[in-house]
Amino acid sequence: MNKHQRIKKDKEFQRVFKQGKSFANRQFIVYVLKSDQPEFRIGLSVSKKVGNAVTRNRIKRYIRQAFLEMKEELAPNADYVIIARQQAAKMDFHESKKSLQHVLKIARALPKK
Repeated sequence: MNKHQRIKKDKEFQRVFKQGKSFANRQFIVYVLKSDQPEFRIGLSVSKKVGNAVTRNRIKRYIRQAFLEMKEELAPNADYVIIARQQAAKMDFHESKKSLQHVLKIARALPKK
């Protein structure tokens, strides 16, 4: 995941929150905003309520890796902001990826198979 594929600035996060659509399941909330850039970008938010720094960083690694593996299937011209809920802390990588795929299918960002 390259630097230019990440949403870092608060202004960019707020734009996705205000103008984008939200979709959720028990583990993740995903905001999707269509844009005109050639590649998708992701922003991650994991609250301190989820766990300590080690747990939060592990969740962020899992999300980044899942997006890296799904990048061919994802809509390229969109911004995604992913918020992890407390249940995400109890999951391993494969469960996290499956949960992200589920919520992205609900958001129609991934094609249904």
